Amino acid sequence: MGTLNTEPNIARPDDFYARLLAAHEGKSKAESDAINARLVLILSNHIGDAEVLDQALTLAAQS
Repeated sequence: MGTLNTEPNIARPDDFYARLLAAHEGKSKAESDAINARLVLILSNHIGDAEVLDQALTLAAQS
């Protein structure tokens, strides 16, 4: 059983955030939404643990 890590865990998070914003620059709302959807699916596949993904979905739905 996996547990969702909600502690800071990204090296240089500001740099990552800048890259994330840059990926959306100049894109339409629909293109941006598609990028986000693909990113969620790619990262979900990387995580691979259904219990961790369920915890993440629950947390995201509360926000």
